[in-house]
Amino acid sequence: MKFLDPDDPFFARPWVRWLTVLLPTGWGLVELFWTGEPFWAILFLAAGAYAGWTLFLRRKD
Repeated sequence: MKFLDPDDPFFARPWVRWLTVLLPTGWGLVELFWTGEPFWAILFLAAGAYAGWTLFLRRKD
């Protein structure tokens, strides 16, 4: 079982893939610039980067 499976039917719609990438990335930016918590910022930015890499760059069309 994969952590984030790009071939799952749930990720067939583009808006679901975009939200999966943008929500953690946006929250990481909030943590970095608004609350000043670098640990949580790095964690959420890394999750968004991993989701983007998995759902857009490694995805089979």
